[in-house]
Amino acid sequence: MKAPAHISRKRRRTAPLVLCLLLLAALAGFLCGRTPRSILPGVVNTGNETVIQPEDAWQLTLVNAKNPIEGNPQIELTELRNGQAIDSRVYPALQRMMDDARAAGLRPLICSSYRTNEKQTELFQNKVASYLNQGYSVEEATRLAAGWVAAPGTSEHQLGLAVDIVAESYQLLDEQQEQTAEQQWLIENCAAYGFILRYPTDKSDVTGVGYEPWHYRYVGETAANEIMSQGVCLEEYLGATA
Repeated sequence: MKAPAHISRKRRRTAPLVLCLLLLAALAGFLCGRTPRSILPGVVNTGNETVIQPEDAWQLTLVNAKNPIEGNPQIELTELRNGQAIDSRVYPALQRMMDDARAAGLRPLICSSYRTNEKQTELFQNKVASYLNQGYSVEEATRLAAGWVAAPGTSEHQLGLAVDIVAESYQLLDEQQEQTAEQQWLIENCAAYGFILRYPTDKSDVTGVGYEPWHYRYVGETAANEIMSQGVCLEEYLGATA
């Protein structure tokens, strides 16, 4: 894959110890009352009941604010040429998708993929800090941040099944990303490779996450084609809630 390019973002200083403690307390309150549970795919509610085979369960694991990652999953990763990494079971499909996009004259760039819990914590704290700098309380800043950056343990990036892909010519993580030729091609073709646009613009109330026209999640070709063709999100496909 292509050599790395950096997403343009303002650098933020790491919150001091006192702030970190406040954030941890706020996060605990934010997650309070949520009972961790794994969505074990059985019957998928898609209008017609579709039985998911046990061997496909891993690729349909649901992770969101109400369904945090349980334990410390051991993931076999394949490292990409730009320092990113993906679950090894997903790598062949991802490679084919990227190769075909490039063969179509496009220049897609993977800017984020597998994340450790430590990396997810850093990203979340930085987002909370940005809201604190705008004058929000710790509790409100934590709530707002969770709408854009998943709290540690609730990001599917930690499963190694998700990638953020941008156009090499436009490397900003904003809604204008969808206007690039790269995103239009990916949205049109990703299902053929087993990927879905995970957070559609009209599903934020279901996913609990704002529109991200750069975030693709592997679910397998059968599920991906059903999800994208029906215009549903993963939560709706599994009959779950965010």
